[in-house]
Amino acid sequence: MIAKIYELRLWRNVRKGEIPRHVAIIMDGNRRYARKRGMPSHMGHFFGSRKAEKVLDWCREIGVRVVTLYAFSTENFRRSEEEKRNIFDLFRKEMNRLLEDPRTHRNRMRVRVVGYRGMLPDDLLEVIERVERKTAGYDRFFLNIAFGYGGRQEIIDAVRNILRKVREGKIKPNDIDERLISHHLYSDNGYENVDILIRTGGEQRLSNFLPWQCANSITYFVDVYWPAFRKIDLLRAIRTWQSLRARYYKAMV
Repeated sequence: MIAKIYELRLWRNVRKGEIPRHVAIIMDGNRRYARKRGMPSHMGHFFGSRKAEKVLDWCREIGVRVVTLYAFSTENFRRSEEEKRNIFDLFRKEMNRLLEDPRTHRNRMRVRVVGYRGMLPDDLLEVIERVERKTAGYDRFFLNIAFGYGGRQEIIDAVRNILRKVREGKIKPNDIDERLISHHLYSDNGYENVDILIRTGGEQRLSNFLPWQCANSITYFVDVYWPAFRKIDLLRAIRTWQSLRARYYKAMV
């Protein structure tokens, strides 16, 4: 009861201030959550996927327009074949659930998967492309899922693409600026300029996640495993962002 009262108070305070447009989240601690409870690791990913669904609802309620979730990194390809298979199977099911969920269409949520797709199985790519195609016209809420993602590789791929266009005469060297590079990242609509990056699980590192997009963002670390992440934790993160942002603008005056 006390927690609910505190949550409501936080909610009211946060709603009075500016709301971040783009929230990015490193969903860390799924496997540790499962092991702590004596469950196999893949169950941690299952509960983590259910938590992601709730967090999306919370973000929409608060007024956040863009959410980017770190689901699977390029480094994760080094994990065992069994664990990767479990993660791919779960991701396939969750993508299908997103497509069938009435909230996706009622909220006009555009879903995009950002990352290197060359190492993903064909059946998973087929589901990804179907979801992206079906939601391509939506423009009220944007969900980016970083799957098979590496921040450095994203920048390398952008540079290679730009250099190819320079050789073809489509781009002049003097045209290369921040905006052009942003345009050549994995997704250029509502994907750049993260306002706040949240990492769960107690680790305090960025793990090669959105280095370009987070150049000027506020980073918030929370010492709970992702499946145990609460609405209170999200509200505290946004309240911190609001406070630091207000302090920054005050110093600029």
